[in-house]
Amino acid sequence: MNMNRIGLVVASILIVLMLVASTLFVVDQRQFGVVYALGEIKEVITEPGLHVKMPPPVQNVVFLDNRVQTLDSPESRPIFTAEKKSLVIDWLVKWRISEPRQFIRNNGTDFRTLESRLSPVVQAAFNEEITKRSVGGVLATDREKVMKDVMQRLNDEAKAFGIEIVDVRIKRVDFVADITDSVYRRMESERKRVANELRSQGGAEGEKIRADADRQREVIVAEAYRDAQKTKGEGDAKASALYAESFGRDPAFAKFYRSLEAYRATFRSKSDMMVLDPNSEFFAAMRGSGAPAAAPSRRP
Repeated sequence: MNMNRIGLVVASILIVLMLVASTLFVVDQRQFGVVYALGEIKEVITEPGLHVKMPPPVQNVVFLDNRVQTLDSPESRPIFTAEKKSLVIDWLVKWRISEPRQFIRNNGTDFRTLESRLSPVVQAAFNEEITKRSVGGVLATDREKVMKDVMQRLNDEAKAFGIEIVDVRIKRVDFVADITDSVYRRMESERKRVANELRSQGGAEGEKIRADADRQREVIVAEAYRDAQKTKGEGDAKASALYAESFGRDPAFAKFYRSLEAYRATFRSKSDMMVLDPNSEFFAAMRGSGAPAAAPSRRP
């Protein structure tokens, strides 16, 4: 009997603990706690901490993430601008739950349901804003205005989903494939034209520099040749004056010196050969000033 009582007491304690545990739940600061009573929302708890509810199946709790969520554009669809040009817009939307009751009534507790319903709304808002602007405006000047206007449109419609829009951003703007290829071809041809123009300008400038360098070289060579000839002329004049003075003092020495110069010019190479009469005047300096010329031989 005592064992049975102990077992009964232990079982009762465990049941009580299980009932108590089923009535307690903790709400994290990153979550909303939604208390259901027989399938209806009884309470939404936004304060983190330990809370009490009735044990199931009378009441149960569902938790919703209250942090900022990101919705990316599911697919890239072309949008026509005011110029009837097709653009592909990649966007993202930052959102979070603001009214948990409204969110659950419209979307349940699955965020994917909300995202599938919100994506067409965002795409429609972008369509309305892009069609009012030019390509240049979307790409540059009006980009911030487009995001601001889209966010304003979404804030008006987001209340029905029980959410608030935190931010709207355009990640990428591009042309559709056919237009992109034609734009790239135009850009390529324009770059080639600019490159050819720069090459032509560089070639012309190079020819100009080379012509100027050749002209300067010719001028420098001409001036150097002129100066060299002038210096050489002055040297020859001085040498001639010295020769004339020296030769005037001693005519015999002058005659001997000229003979040596003639020998030097004539016998410059070892292979040179001359056929001359040894008694000619040309060899007088070699014979000596006092040596008489040999008499010509007579044949009998």
